[in-house]
Amino acid sequence: MITFPNAKINLGLSITEKRPDGYHNLETVFYPVALEDALEIRTSPEADKKFSLHQYGMEISGNPEDNLVVKAYLLLDKEFHLCPIEIHLYKHIPSGAGLGGGSSDAAFMLKLLNEHFQLNLSEDQLEIYAATLGADCAFFIRNAPTFAEGIGNIFSPIPLSLKGYQILIIKPDVFVSTREAFANIHPHHPEYSIKEAIKRPVNEWKEILINDFEDSVFPQHPVIGEIKAELYKQGAVYASMSGSGSSVYGLFEPEGTLPETDWGTNVFRFKGRL
Repeated sequence: MITFPNAKINLGLSITEKRPDGYHNLETVFYPVALEDALEIRTSPEADKKFSLHQYGMEISGNPEDNLVVKAYLLLDKEFHLCPIEIHLYKHIPSGAGLGGGSSDAAFMLKLLNEHFQLNLSEDQLEIYAATLGADCAFFIRNAPTFAEGIGNIFSPIPLSLKGYQILIIKPDVFVSTREAFANIHPHHPEYSIKEAIKRPVNEWKEILINDFEDSVFPQHPVIGEIKAELYKQGAVYASMSGSGSSVYGLFEPEGTLPETDWGTNVFRFKGRL
């Protein structure tokens, strides 16, 4: 069986307060986009080996046991004693980009295993499993526009559509660590709440829908800020860094041609489909 885990972008991101446990509360909107990996599972003939992971496309560092698709399999195997499987993962969504590629792979793996082994788990149950793998993994179970708060794990569906808008995502050859992203963050409640800002027309978002991480990341990695400025120069109606970076996306009107760029190979073009 095969599935195609998709990426997400963040529409606004506000760090509202620091929690007693050291984490931060935030508000953001997760929006699924048509940038996809490919994930396939097959029942393995090797009964003495629980899983084998075959990776293609963009390189993923680390041991197979640390890959979130493997963790998702082992999570369900612990309870349901699943048959051994072969996992084939083609990575097209860049890592460390704020696009949720690893989280999406994990969530889609849970859904794929649920279907393949006929576990009959509900979406609510799958969300509980997904949340143990990462704060935003559960979003990809329902995979619909969502307002997220808490540490990014409390979800409310929202009526939002970017269908027809052209989307350009650029991922420069820059890695932004979580420590870097939070280095100069000052928690606050924004003048325009994300929940209210997102209701306004897209061409009004530029001044009111803000990603707080940009103020921290742009001075450390100027190229990311330069890409955002260039997207506006080329006609984007809205542009932003996604999550804590390092990718930047631009939304362009349905009519017209997306600009050409010389920002490297990690450039993705597609239309909103929801």
